[in-house]
Amino acid sequence: MSATSDTPAPDSGRPGTAPGTGWKSVARRWRRRLFPWSITAVAVGLAGALGNTAWRQYVETPWTRDGSVRAYVVTVAPEVAGRIVDLRVRDNQFVHKGDLIMVIDPRDYRIAVSRDTAALQKAKLDAENLFVEASRRDRLARLDAVAAEQAENYDNNALIARAQVTQAEAALRQAQVNLQRTEIRAPVEGWVTNLLAQRDDFAAVGRNEISVINADSFWIDAYFEETKLAAVCDGDRAHIQLMGYCENLDGHVDSIARGIDVTNAQPNQQGLATVNPIYTWVRLAQRVPVRIQIDHVPANVRLIAGMTATVRILTGSDRPSPRSAAQRPCPTGAGALAQRIAESVGSR
Repeated sequence: MSATSDTPAPDSGRPGTAPGTGWKSVARRWRRRLFPWSITAVAVGLAGALGNTAWRQYVETPWTRDGSVRAYVVTVAPEVAGRIVDLRVRDNQFVHKGDLIMVIDPRDYRIAVSRDTAALQKAKLDAENLFVEASRRDRLARLDAVAAEQAENYDNNALIARAQVTQAEAALRQAQVNLQRTEIRAPVEGWVTNLLAQRDDFAAVGRNEISVINADSFWIDAYFEETKLAAVCDGDRAHIQLMGYCENLDGHVDSIARGIDVTNAQPNQQGLATVNPIYTWVRLAQRVPVRIQIDHVPANVRLIAGMTATVRILTGSDRPSPRSAAQRPCPTGAGALAQRIAESVGSR
């Protein structure tokens, strides 16, 4: 009796294979072949997306790392000379507008006020005396008791005395103003910086003694390459990144400078232009200052004039839409590049 089964084996498509295993092996081989291609396609897609993002970030979006924080510095120079008898500020101290910061020795100026006050009183008494004498001479001249010429001389002396009174009053006012100027007050709100003046120093007229950084005058000077200026318009929003802080500052483009120094335009002693005869094939783009007005400063960010800043201008869809119809539209990205190429071709 035979031990083999009488049931015939189904056709599997390949001899010697189990039922249904042929298609599974084919699918497994295709998956093995498609997996590397899928990884490659995903990697290429990611690289393209990253490349597009980098292109928009570094080419189409105007940005520069050549920026600095600026502020107005108000120099405090005495208008009267004298020894400093009181210095009421220290270096880097915040002062309010009108605060007393320095006092110059007022004794000489008080004496001048007293002297001019006495001179004014003397001038007034002299004027009154001469006015009385002139009135008397006028009455005598009507009676023909004195000559008319003498009466006229007394009238002129009375007028001169009145002018001397006015002059004495002006001298007294000047002395009082000089006395007030011995007390030097802060012209703006801000920080005293680089304080070198000390008590008992001699302060000369017009010489800077104290410098105050105006707290309300900070802005950013961003130096953009001229090839990126076509994408920058007045009013565009800007992100500011200071080198020492992680937080971003918000601002907007206030204005663009309309002139920078040109070396070839410097005249010589004869008034002729000094032109450099060396011309290189590599042409470096000039950098133009763009003034960025700061709109918001985080609470933990301390603005210091001279700090380094990176500025990125928001263009395209990030730019605020409300614009005047009379204002010329500002092309960005590829549009700006195409416009520059068309202008250069047209100029030829």
